[in-house]
Amino acid sequence: MATHPWKMPPLIKVYEALGAIADGRVRILDDVRAEVGSSEGNKTYTVELNGKEVAANDNASYWQGYLGYPAIAVMIARGMLDAYPKAIEALGGIAWKELNRRYRNDYAKTIAEVDDGLRASGIEPDEIKRSCESVLALLEAFAPIRGARKRPPRAQ
Repeated sequence: MATHPWKMPPLIKVYEALGAIADGRVRILDDVRAEVGSSEGNKTYTVELNGKEVAANDNASYWQGYLGYPAIAVMIARGMLDAYPKAIEALGGIAWKELNRRYRNDYAKTIAEVDDGLRASGIEPDEIKRSCESVLALLEAFAPIRGARKRPPRAQ
């Protein structure tokens, strides 16, 4: 069994995970395996959860060494991490990949634009941020370890 812990992701990955849940992009296949569709709909990531061992083939998990949004989304969908339902609902319908590309992965700029959209919808961005920080704290306390390293899928 692997013994290397995952690095903790930047906060935006929790935002993206909640968005994936809100958009219905998380599909639980069995007790271990799940799939998560990308925000652009052109990739499907696989996530395997076996106790504390987590394997995922998204770009962040593979290239950056931190747990990416697909694994976080699956952990929430399986009830392993609690997320505020209002935050999930608020983060649906966001084109994450497009925003991250536009801001060249400057996640502070991406979150600032998302915050503007939340405010325009009458939602307090600080409430959503606190919810995401809570999920990140729960993830850190869970202390997932790395499963098998798998290459990310190509766009379909």
